[in-house]
Amino acid sequence: MAPRRQQEIFDSTLALLAEKGYDGLTVEAVAERAGVNKTTIYRWWPSKAALLADALVEAPLLDLATPDTGSLRGDLTAVVGAIVALLTTPPASDVAVAALAASAHRAELASATQRFFADRLARERPIFERAARRGELAADADPMTIMDALAGAVWCRAVFRGRPVDDAFVDRTVAMVLRGVSG
Repeated sequence: MAPRRQQEIFDSTLALLAEKGYDGLTVEAVAERAGVNKTTIYRWWPSKAALLADALVEAPLLDLATPDTGSLRGDLTAVVGAIVALLTTPPASDVAVAALAASAHRAELASATQRFFADRLARERPIFERAARRGELAADADPMTIMDALAGAVWCRAVFRGRPVDDAFVDRTVAMVLRGVSG
């Protein structure tokens, strides 16, 4: 499949997820919005869950750049700032919340969200490798736990509590986590 056509399918999938939720997301609606035949979609993805899994990982809407600021604090502040933007700026915020809501009660989506977060952690791993080489990170520090603590704080504050997440919150949260993992 041509990359442009694939991207149109992913974009349509995520837009419909944000607008209608997982129950309202259908392969037929994705095909119509993307301007393809539904058999084209089924040729590449066996189900809407499989399509959504790929869209979550591959679509640029939810992509976060991996920074290299020269310090662990700078890199983590940049990543957390990007997570804040993702969770507070539509349409990305609508997609993220809809995906979380759908995966909470659907086993077929649990693997999709696990794949999404595994992909993001793999992209963030160089931050921790560089920090370890610079001596900024304890040898036993777990990158997944660090990212869970940071991203979890943003999710809780922005999505579940509906509170603003400003630069001061980001700085305090990164500093708090770093106190526990510094080398």
